[in-house]
Amino acid sequence: MYRNIITKSLFLACLLAVTPFVGAQGQDPNPAEIIDRMEQIMRGNSNYAEMTMRIERPRYQREVSMRSWMLGRDYSMIIITAPSRDEGTAYLMRENDIWNYDPRIDRTIRLPSSMMAQSWMGSDFTNDDLVRDTDLVEDFEHEILRTEEYEGRNAYVIRMIPKPDTPIVWGKVEMWICTDTYIQLRVENFDQQDELVNTMRLDEIRDMGDREIPSRITVIPADKDNERTILVYEKLEFDIDISRRFFTQENMQRQR
Repeated sequence: MYRNIITKSLFLACLLAVTPFVGAQGQDPNPAEIIDRMEQIMRGNSNYAEMTMRIERPRYQREVSMRSWMLGRDYSMIIITAPSRDEGTAYLMRENDIWNYDPRIDRTIRLPSSMMAQSWMGSDFTNDDLVRDTDLVEDFEHEILRTEEYEGRNAYVIRMIPKPDTPIVWGKVEMWICTDTYIQLRVENFDQQDELVNTMRLDEIRDMGDREIPSRITVIPADKDNERTILVYEKLEFDIDISRRFFTQENMQRQR
């Protein structure tokens, strides 16, 4: 799906007072500008997060705790803090390069683009969802399909089609964005045959830091009964003081 991590990435915030994108002469809102505003609101210029991800399967459940740092669209780092067997596992995005560090073998490897559609930590998120190697504004063509009420909020429904030659696995993405706060509410990902692959729901909207955000993301596969992954933000700070120098392989290995 997208560029940065959880979301993703991951990952989710809104300002309390914003104005919809309507042209001076009343023309329709620009969908690319809506997407860009949504990203700015939900991510800020930089952020720090503490999260717990629960993977639910018919025969088991598994929880993973993590911390993340993000700067703009080109820099992100995720450090796994629990369970103990995964503690210290790290993911780093620095511009066009994405790295994974495994402390069990003390090895860092570069993730090729072919791995971005694979499952992240055995969850229903992909590597691209969490590390966000995709640019939602630049890598897609956008179209507003309609506005409708969703979970008690008026929302734009925007269709996103990947541009040619972009390394995106989805055939299309449909996204629900609140018309007055620009928070992301729902995402549906479709394959190249126009079949629904999964649905991402963003809810439990609450104040975190200086803004109101969806604090829970639930990914539900379309073709698997009783399976889902839930990511909960326990702490989220925006516009933190951080520089590109933080996002290095050396720092990735010491943030345990």
